[in-house]
Amino acid sequence: MATTSDIRNGLCIRYNHDIFKIVEFLHVKPGKGPAFVRTKLKSVTTGKVIDNTFSAGHKLDDVRVETHKFQYLYNEGETYHFMNTEDYSQIELQKAILDSPDLMKEGEVVTVLINTEDNMPLSVEMPANVILEVTHTEPGIKGNTATNATKPATVETGAIVNVPLFINEGDKIKVETDKGTYKERINE
Repeated sequence: MATTSDIRNGLCIRYNHDIFKIVEFLHVKPGKGPAFVRTKLKSVTTGKVIDNTFSAGHKLDDVRVETHKFQYLYNEGETYHFMNTEDYSQIELQKAILDSPDLMKEGEVVTVLINTEDNMPLSVEMPANVILEVTHTEPGIKGNTATNATKPATVETGAIVNVPLFINEGDKIKVETDKGTYKERINE
């Protein structure tokens, strides 16, 4: 059993007959009244995100998890295939439990949370940043760089990321996986 003081990003809890992963949390101590914890929970079975507030000291039924490194191999529609980097066993996961599947390229190493009770994969955590190549973007217009304007760019995985006007096709960019936003251009 865990309490609200144990809440952290990535913690898996049993709540409302489902298993949820804590995506965001905020401890709130108002001037008047008891403290509470505002959380954003993501269902590991459906991928649905809900907001919930726990009063301070509330008991939580936490789920014991192990983390393993898996390499992303390929996908067939909604099914994504991964290989364990230690024993080379393969698993298949549905797109719904992946955090940002559109930013994952083949060969990417991710962390998979596995429930220790039944050895079922719960969720996939991407690295904080990924480096992707821009495959299509409109050219920037000269003289339009005074403001921090952005334009859409398609990267090699098919995702669309807003980038600054100076980014061209063929450039490699670093993308933050939790927000799906441009971080910086990578120079080789």
